[in-house]
Order: sequence, then C-alpha cells, then structure tokens
Amino acid sequence: MKTFNLTTKVVLVLVVLGLTFTGCTSDASDDPEIQEQDYSEVVMASEMDRVSASLEDFLIEVYEDQEDSETRVGYSRTAFPGCTTITVVAELGYRQLTVDFGEGCVIRGHLYQGKIIITYDRDIDEQQVSIGYVLEDFYFDAKQVIGSNSILRELSNDDGNPQFTHTLDLTVVWPSGVQASREGLKVREWVEGFGSGVFSDNVFEVTGYWVANFVSGHTHSYEIDIPLRREVVCYYFVSGSVNVERTAFGGVFDYGEGDCDNQATFTFNSGDVVNITLN
Repeated sequence: MKTFNLTTKVVLVLVVLGLTFTGCTSDASDDPEIQEQDYSEVVMASEMDRVSASLEDFLIEVYEDQEDSETRVGYSRTAFPGCTTITVVAELGYRQLTVDFGEGCVIRGHLYQGKIIITYDRDIDEQQVSIGYVLEDFYFDAKQVIGSNSILRELSNDDGNPQFTHTLDLTVVWPSGVQASREGLKVREWVEGFGSGVFSDNVFEVTGYWVANFVSGHTHSYEIDIPLRREVVCYYFVSGSVNVERTAFGGVFDYGEGDCDNQATFTFNSGDVVNITLN
C-alpha cells in the first residue's frame, strides 16, 4: 500500500503552479496535473463540509436560543458575542430573525461576516418546524457562501431524538476566486446535549448524500457510509466516513475514530491512501 502525505495548502499550491505530483494510483488519471486537481477537489469538498456543518450549528443554535427566550422566564440571550446583532419580527406561529455580523464576528474560532435571515413556521399538530434561511453578503473565514435553503426540525424521531433535515444548495467561493457548489440532503440527529441549555455539550450524528460541482466541470457524488459525528466543541468531524465517486476515481474519505484533530484519510478503491491535513 502506498501512502502520500498532503496538506491543503501544499495541494492548492501545486495546482496553481502546475508542478508535478509524483504519487499515483491505479484508479487516477496518468496525467499528474489532473491528479493534483483531483486531490485538491477532495480537500475543497472537505472544507465545504466544515462550512456547512458550522453553518448548521449556528442556525440550530439561533433557533433554539430564540425558542428558549420565549419560553423560559427571565431568560437572557447570552449565547452570542456582542458583535452579533439579532433582530426579531414575531407573528403568530411565525418568526423572522435577521442576524447581522457587521464587519466581522468571531464565533467558536470562525469569522462570520454579512447577514443570515432566518424564518420559521411552527406546525403544532405535526410537532415540527419548517426553517428557511437566506445568506446575504455572507462570508465564513473569508470564503463567500451563497445560498438559500430549508431545514425541517422534528421534535422527536423514531429514536426519540430531535432531528434536522437540511436541504442543501450552497456555493462556496474561496478568496482566490475558485468556487464549488453542492446540493443534496443531510439529516442531523441530536444525540447528546439536548435540553441542557449549553450548546457546547451538543453532539450530532449526520447522514445523507450530496453532489459537489467544481468549475473544472468535475462532479463528485458523496454518500455517508458511517454517520459523521459532529461534536460542537471541535472544528472538525471526529469520526465517520463518506463514500466518494467521480469519473476519474472513487474511494472513502475517513475522519478517524473519535479524536478531535485535523487529520483525515482518503482511501482509493485501489487501496492507496492519501493522508490529509485539513485547514
């Protein structure tokens, strides 16, 4: 088995400069430049994972915080730093929340800029809430994120846990101008920390599928094999794996077995492995 060590920055630099990446696999193209692009796109996809996961964390936290503020006597909104302004329009069964990050606001180590407009309607009979959101001039760690999507929040799934079903349609634009988009469906089950009143102890398990599209014309299809474990206190997924398929190659992107670190692997269908350090 051959193992290659890459970092996100190194891969992207290689692509830009057109240098030759010496490793190869039996399922990848024999053209080194195409291999470099393929590897960089896998890393870009993982960065989109982090953008999507952090955005979902924030949306859920804003929604839960608003609900707590309306149901708990004497509740004071303290979950967000002073650089975040939240404006609420309330009607019967309906809420619109405009979250303004101004010139920039650091939340759990990530820089948020712009606005997120969140709306939701309660369906008491079905015990669920339909949440919609629009990103307005929104940036996450200097990456522009474009999209308007929906989340269905169920009070209790078959296992008795709250569950969020997120319809994905996002475009991420890197500072370099490179961009990629994704669409699909992610189901996030709230497995730990619900009802504690402290968002930092929350743990989610994520399943689903999506397609990532790159400006190169390449398309990657993803389906979660082992649920991705999202611990809010960690920047990265701590475990789980995703099956990746595209024209030139296929394999499994694996986040490990529970450690909070920036290490992951990509195992090609041939058995060759790329060790990846996530930014």
